[in-house]
Amino acid sequence: MMEDTQFEHTQSNANESSSQQSQTVDDNDIKIEGSAFVHNEHPSDDNGPPKVDSEVEVLHEKVTKQVIKDGHGHKPTKFSTCFLHYRAWVENTSQKFEDTWQEQRPTELVLGKEKPQMVGLGIGVSGMKSGERALLHVGWELGYGKEGSFSFPNVPPMADLFYEVELIGFDEAKEGKARSDMTVEERIEAADRRKLEGNAYFKDEKLEEAMQQYEMAIAYMGDDFMFQLFGKYRDMALSVKNPCHLNMAACLIKLRRYEEAIAQCSIVLSEDENNVKALFRRGKAKAELGQTDGAREDFQKAKKFVPEDKTIAKELRLLAEHDKAVYQKQKELYKGIFGPPPEAKPQRQNWLVFFWQWLVSLFCRVFKLQKHKAD
Repeated sequence: MMEDTQFEHTQSNANESSSQQSQTVDDNDIKIEGSAFVHNEHPSDDNGPPKVDSEVEVLHEKVTKQVIKDGHGHKPTKFSTCFLHYRAWVENTSQKFEDTWQEQRPTELVLGKEKPQMVGLGIGVSGMKSGERALLHVGWELGYGKEGSFSFPNVPPMADLFYEVELIGFDEAKEGKARSDMTVEERIEAADRRKLEGNAYFKDEKLEEAMQQYEMAIAYMGDDFMFQLFGKYRDMALSVKNPCHLNMAACLIKLRRYEEAIAQCSIVLSEDENNVKALFRRGKAKAELGQTDGAREDFQKAKKFVPEDKTIAKELRLLAEHDKAVYQKQKELYKGIFGPPPEAKPQRQNWLVFFWQWLVSLFCRVFKLQKHKAD
């Protein structure tokens, strides 16, 4: 993988364009070399809520919880700003009506200040730890009530609900200050604090915890927020947001979740098409998936900005060796299928051919002899 120090060296000799300056590596950036891969089970997405065998915990008369994956740390308190992903189903029909994983946008929930239809979800989240994933059962009284949902027509009146929830993390605040109530500086500061905490987890090889912090940081920098920023404020926000996406990609590569790593890098490249780290890490993920043409394209583009970088050159060399090995393998395969060309064998002429040739020759000789006597 690409060493951060190599970028510092090569970019110090590059011209001082804003694009190149944005790629300078600071002390808080993370590396993705040298640690073992960790497999993580991604949340299921079938036709109904997941089947869970863990003990049922009663959080409220109308809310129960079953743990799918343990979390860490302590639980959020009242007025904490929680960031979570969830899927929601109607119990009787098993019809899914909401999925924030699919939307790729975490939900923000301030405990004690939920919308009426989210009260049951809030009670369930208050009983969870950061990183925990759980199945919640919520009675209709704390869900969409007697009327059902206008926004989700497949949620009928008096519908009990299932939620598969993952608590990404939370910020404790005395008065529960939501993102929408924060100033630009406060949101950027909160996101940067999460990024630094994620980097600390990463250094301790706690990849899941690191990703939770990065995802919370990114949640502060949502699209609705970024669209409002211009000039220095947008640059400030991107200087926090883009490294979080890149660091998420680093974690996902270690977790062998290459498709997701590619998506994180592509988000950065949509803002900065020449970002060397995004190109390199996307190329690395593509190479792991066998997408050699796409990987080569990303590596070659990255090399234009840091032509002396040895790690990029190494990856390109590995791709060339891979292509050569594939060619040789295919050559041997085809050789085995068709075999060597057959040797030419002398054809045996038919005896009838020899007989007619002899007969014609004899006729010619007799004809010449008779002609000679006549003369």
